[in-house]
Amino acid sequence: MNSPLPPSGLPLVLVVDDDPDLRKLISEFLAAHGFRVATAENSAAMRQFMRGTVPDLVILDVMMPGEDGLSAARYLAAEHGRVAIIMLSALGGDTDRIIGLEVGADDYLPKPCNPRELLARVRAVLRRRGSDEPKLEIVRRYEFDGWILDPLRRELRDPAGTLINLSDGEFALLRCLAENPQRVLSRDQLLDMARGPNAESYDRAIDTQISRLRRKLNDRADSELIRTVRNEGYMLLPKVVRT
Repeated sequence: MNSPLPPSGLPLVLVVDDDPDLRKLISEFLAAHGFRVATAENSAAMRQFMRGTVPDLVILDVMMPGEDGLSAARYLAAEHGRVAIIMLSALGGDTDRIIGLEVGADDYLPKPCNPRELLARVRAVLRRRGSDEPKLEIVRRYEFDGWILDPLRRELRDPAGTLINLSDGEFALLRCLAENPQRVLSRDQLLDMARGPNAESYDRAIDTQISRLRRKLNDRADSELIRTVRNEGYMLLPKVVRT
């Protein structure tokens, strides 16, 4: 079954794979980095999805039951030539890669692949195709429960208007949370968004900085602002208004 179509505004990636765990992993990772993402469990579901919506890019598994990824790529190239294609396959040999490229794929990655490498390939393919990759939205302020986070001035003010002193790391983490309010972000996601894709995959400093940030907020807040979700990550609880 296809996933529901996300709101418009940014490049749309369709993930086509019969492995539900892999679909979930890829879609959540790309969504966390600013892409709209839809999913389909096989080529038939992909074709059904595309009757109403044409994505900017399709991430396509090669070895699927029914119509395989190579045949699906031929269909995409013939019927939707503007759609970029990245193929994923457990068959990672040179011959398999060349066949994938010959049938119309823009790129070909062997499984298992690093999600960060896949993200980099998605961005590169969209640039080559002329589609805009997600751009940082120019937001003057994030407002939540009377607090004001100003990315341009790198300032945080409490509901009374008092300037709160934050370290660079604390400010970056709060901005990540404010950009994704009421959504659990894992340590890896926070680390990647706050420090970039070349950071280590896990860093206990995230916990320390979140603890310091929460303490600074709680000293001046009437209610809990940042919640720890056990074994998952952290979430900014209030709604955020971007101005």
